[in-house]
Amino acid sequence: MTTTSNRTESSLVDGFGRTIRYLRVSVTDRCDLRCRYCMAEHMTFLPRAQIATLDELAIITERFIARGVNKVRLSGGEPLVRRDVIDLVQRLGRHVGNGLDELTMTTNGTRLTEYADLLAGAGMRRINVSMDTRDADKFRFITRHGDVAQVLDGIAAARAAGLRVKINMVALKDFNEGEIGDMLAWCIDEGHDLTLIETMPLGEVEEDRTDRFMPLTAVKEMIEARFTLERDMKGTGGPARYWRVNGTSTRLGLISPLTANFCDGCNRVRLTTEGKLYTCLGHDDQRDLRHALREGGTAALDAAIESALMTKPRRHDFRIERDSAPAVARHMSVTGG
Repeated sequence: MTTTSNRTESSLVDGFGRTIRYLRVSVTDRCDLRCRYCMAEHMTFLPRAQIATLDELAIITERFIARGVNKVRLSGGEPLVRRDVIDLVQRLGRHVGNGLDELTMTTNGTRLTEYADLLAGAGMRRINVSMDTRDADKFRFITRHGDVAQVLDGIAAARAAGLRVKINMVALKDFNEGEIGDMLAWCIDEGHDLTLIETMPLGEVEEDRTDRFMPLTAVKEMIEARFTLERDMKGTGGPARYWRVNGTSTRLGLISPLTANFCDGCNRVRLTTEGKLYTCLGHDDQRDLRHALREGGTAALDAAIESALMTKPRRHDFRIERDSAPAVARHMSVTGG
């Protein structure tokens, strides 16, 4: 079964008139870290029999590219823990410049020393690295066992390979708020960008997220006491709002699903490692694209995609309230970051 990256197909538009240009693909729900706000300590991952093959994920992704998606981000879990994931990266990388404007990845950085050159060689030009602190003890605590030196080495390898790096940092009250300014200063020195993220109520974890929730409105005020920010209207296709740090090449992004809802301009859908399409991170509606592909080929796949888009909600229903249930039961690693 084959597809094409030429844009000769009808574009993808949801029921509210939003054109879908951005596909996030979770290649695995597994991760080699256990960040406290993201996962339970003892996770039950999907049985391997339920996971779509890399070929199936590629075929589905290529169908989205053929229908107008111009940005694809690979994520997880940790995408680089999946065996042979580079085969998928290389296959999708061939579409860059031929229907696909950008192929990127979100990673925790633990395996970048091994894979950075391969990612760059496959057509990636930038990556996101999730790192909430550069303090070794705090990093070990928040990830439950991680080694920040391993991640910093990976970031250095990515930079050496020619990849632009953006650091993703979840702002966590009583944990890393005192480091945010220093993290931005470090990014400026290293030539990286920084995106700050509000914690999201996804999946059951052992802690009450309200204890860690920090609104980015307060964070921005704190940053502006130290740095001069200029609004940057050039986006990257995602939900962040951007500022340029005056006098530097660094951009600061803010992803604030609770204090500044960004749903009206949503152009994203998410494909899980099972081959299911979620049109909203905060809702459970989904379509099984792998099943459609297996049962009816491209025609059935197109019909399933279009059906899913017609049920894409106007907005998510995220709330952070003490003792409240998460917005959805699934963890972020299932849907992809």
